[in-house]
Amino acid sequence: MAHSAADDRYERIPYRRCGQSGLKLPAVSLGLWHNFGGVDPFDMARALVLRAFDLGITHLDLANNYGPPPGSAETTLGRILREDLGAHRDELVIATKAGYPMWLGPYGDRGSRKHLLASLDQSLARLGLAYVDIFYSHRPDPETPLEETLSALAQSVRCGKALYVGLSNYGPRETAQAARLLRQMGVPCLIQQAKYNLFDRWIEPELLSELGEQGMGCIAFSPLAEGVLSGRYLQGIPAGSRASKPHGHLRPADLTEAKLEKVQALASLAQFRGQSLAQLALAWVLRHPGMTSVLIGASQVPQLEECAETLRHPALSAAELDRIEAILRG
Repeated sequence: MAHSAADDRYERIPYRRCGQSGLKLPAVSLGLWHNFGGVDPFDMARALVLRAFDLGITHLDLANNYGPPPGSAETTLGRILREDLGAHRDELVIATKAGYPMWLGPYGDRGSRKHLLASLDQSLARLGLAYVDIFYSHRPDPETPLEETLSALAQSVRCGKALYVGLSNYGPRETAQAARLLRQMGVPCLIQQAKYNLFDRWIEPELLSELGEQGMGCIAFSPLAEGVLSGRYLQGIPAGSRASKPHGHLRPADLTEAKLEKVQALASLAQFRGQSLAQLALAWVLRHPGMTSVLIGASQVPQLEECAETLRHPALSAAELDRIEAILRG
C-alpha cells in the first residue's frame, strides 16, 4: 500500500540551496550507512524512511557498499520506494556513490571508468530506478587519472543515469582541480561530502573556502562523531552501540576521559539552551553559511525526530560559539 504522506511535510524543516545550483536540500538529510542493510529489520528501516519523508527530509544518501552485506541498503530502499514511495519519486533526492570495495577483482574498487559506470548500473538495478539524483566519486584514486574518474561522472549525467555529480573525501587541491575539469566537460560539480563535526574540523578553513569559490555545496557526514555527540556514551558503552561492535569505526579507546569531559560540558550548554546535545552539535555544523546539509544516521524514529527539530531553536550566539571553542580547547 502506498504511503499516505503528511500534508505539512514541507513546513517541518528548512531547505538550503546547494552551492550555486538550482537544487535545494533539507538542512537535515538521512544517511543509510547503518541500520538499512540486509541484516537489519526491514520494518524499522521502512519506518525511518517514511517518517523522514513526513518530516520533510527528502534527501536520502547511499553508497554502493552500504549494508551489510554490500549493496543491501540500496535493495532495502528500492523495496521501500516500490511499496510505499513510488508516487513520490520526484519529491526525493536520492544519492549514491562508488569507489570503495564492492566486488572481487581489479574492477570492483576505486575510480576507474570501468568501476564507476558498472557500479552505477548495479546501484540503479538494486534501487529499481532509471536515475539517481546525485552520483558521487566516493574517494580519490591515486592510481587512476583524475580526468578518467571525472569523465565517468560526466557520462553518468549525459546518459541520463544521474542528474548531478559530487565528490566525497577529496581534499581542497583535488576539489579545485576536479571542479575545473568537470566544468570543462560541461557538467558542474554540485557538492562535496566530507566528515565534519566538533571533534573533526579538517575542512576548516581551506576546503570550505574552496567550495565557496567553486560554487559547490557541502554536506557533512558523521556530524555527531559516530554518536559521541549524541551523549549516549556519557554513562558507558551501551550494548549494540557503534563502540560496542568489534569492527566499527568508533573504538572504546576513542572515548577518553578528556573527550567525555568535553562532551559533558557541551551537553550542559545544550541543556541551558533548551535543546539536546545532538541538536547543539548539528546546529554548530550548520552555522557555516556554506554548509548545505548534515547527514544523520538513526536507528530509532525518535532520534530522527529529535535531529529534525535542530533548527527550530535559536541560532548559536557569538558568546555561545566562543564558549564552545573554550570547551574544545579544554
